[in-house]
Amino acid sequence: MNELASIIQLGNPILRQKAVFIENVQDEKIQNLIDELITSVAQANGVGIAAPQIAASYRLFIVASHPNKRYPHAPEMPPTAMINPQILAHCSEMVKDWEGCLSVPGIRGLVPRYQTIEIEYTDRNGNLQKQELTDFVARIFQHEYDHLEGLVFLDRVENNQDLISEEEYQKSVMGNG
Repeated sequence: MNELASIIQLGNPILRQKAVFIENVQDEKIQNLIDELITSVAQANGVGIAAPQIAASYRLFIVASHPNKRYPHAPEMPPTAMINPQILAHCSEMVKDWEGCLSVPGIRGLVPRYQTIEIEYTDRNGNLQKQELTDFVARIFQHEYDHLEGLVFLDRVENNQDLISEEEYQKSVMGNG
């Protein structure tokens, strides 16, 4: 099993950089980075992770939706590497929901995101994929995509009243108190 990569925290300048386009998907460095990200997101109980979060400023992230302690109602989806992803289109409807981030521990925020998006990305085998994503998986994609643009979820929160500690979130929102 791969060694867990260190997840960088808010304040590290790499989180604010625009990530670099990946020219060669089959490059061993990129394939190893994909494996490292899949291991890291699983060990951190995340549902997604972007390469910049482990200090690798490439346009690559993993969407790995599954029910866990942080997101007990997440739908099941195998970890999927999305390389040079793009949002091609989106619906007009935006929905606010709670988000957290492995690089911003201890805080959740109510973040408006598009309910449905049409996306395109290159998979780890070099094939172009097009999909429509909705609801929670669309939210994960948009959250991770923001990391490639140098943004974190806090940049999308509309009001400081929409922020809550992870502890209070678990108690009040999740009903674990």
